[in-house]
Amino acid sequence: MIAALGVVAIWFSQSKRLKVRRYACLFGMAGQPFWFWSSINAEQWGIVLLSCFYTVAWAKGIKTHWIDRRPEEPV
Repeated sequence: MIAALGVVAIWFSQSKRLKVRRYACLFGMAGQPFWFWSSINAEQWGIVLLSCFYTVAWAKGIKTHWIDRRPEEPV
C-alpha cells in the first residue's frame, strides 16, 4: 500500500490539471497510516518523525485544495 498510494500521490501531484493535482493529497494522506505502522514496527524512529512531517504536509494540501477552496475556483 505504501508503494501504490505513494506512486499515485506523486503522479497526481505532477499533473498539469488542477482537477487531478488536488487528489494527490488524499492519496498521500491515505498512505500515512501504512508508513506509521511500518516504521513503528521496524523501530525506525527517524522515519516515524519524517512521517509526522509528511502528514502535516498532506494535511496542508487537503486544507488548501478541499477545505479552503473558493467556490469560483475551477474544480
